[in-house]
Amino acid sequence: MAAPSPVFVAGTGRSGTSQLADIIGQHPQIHRVPIETRFIPDPGGLRDLADALTCRYDPIVGEEAFQRLSDLLTVRLADRRDRDRGYTFPEILGERHYWDAVTTLLSELVAVTYDEPEGQRRTIPRYFSDRGELIQILRRAVDTMFCGAAADAGKATWCEKTPFNLLCMDFLWELVPEATIVHVKRHPVAVVASHIDQPWAPPTVDGALAWVMPVYDRWLAWKGTADLTGKRYVEVKAEDLAADWPGQRRALFDRLGVDDFATSSTFESRILENRKDQFDTATREYVERALDGVIPAMGYA
Repeated sequence: MAAPSPVFVAGTGRSGTSQLADIIGQHPQIHRVPIETRFIPDPGGLRDLADALTCRYDPIVGEEAFQRLSDLLTVRLADRRDRDRGYTFPEILGERHYWDAVTTLLSELVAVTYDEPEGQRRTIPRYFSDRGELIQILRRAVDTMFCGAAADAGKATWCEKTPFNLLCMDFLWELVPEATIVHVKRHPVAVVASHIDQPWAPPTVDGALAWVMPVYDRWLAWKGTADLTGKRYVEVKAEDLAADWPGQRRALFDRLGVDDFATSSTFESRILENRKDQFDTATREYVERALDGVIPAMGYA
């Protein structure tokens, strides 16, 4: 079997992305990057930079995008410790891999630096008339980090999970064309219920709906026009994974290009079922009405 491709896991959030990514990472050929890589899809990340140094470029836009990326990579991610594991992002990936990638990346993006009379240091990044050249630079940074971490773990490739990978699949495939994107779906009512219980999400039904509805709307609009011909795309339901994990696991690993492997963890139905009775009848009907078009569009009755 050919070498497996990198894997991005995507979803709405609270749909099983973390659980599935952890399980995929138990495969002997796939290293799970054990933290969300905020530097690809988030504001100030690689996706923003790609546009700012190409189709949106002017020296001010470019400088702002470069400074935001530099701050994200050298300060915000470098200093922030993961809440669950207690490690910084460089420590998780490997300090050498991370800083080699960051140092090389930032140096390859700079056109000129100079001091203004007031003493402010300015950095003007390059303009890339050939977007492909820029994408190759960004890809080398990703490979240095993720492939390096996978090699340290003795594995052939890597899996990265950030829920809102869901909304930037075009860029992910531009960056890593051979990647497989696994979209984990869950019943939208359960997704809303789970959001309410999270400290980072709105604590009310209306607030949770305001959070998730734009995600569904954007995803469904994209899916309606996307050409997935030749793309490595896998769509799975969390409920199906829980109902028949051995069978679903075999099918999933086959789609990922690896042999089946009996992982130590399974996709657990109890984690999904604990949302069934969270809403009283009237509240559930209200949520279902709000999600009236979304529920069938996501493949649920």
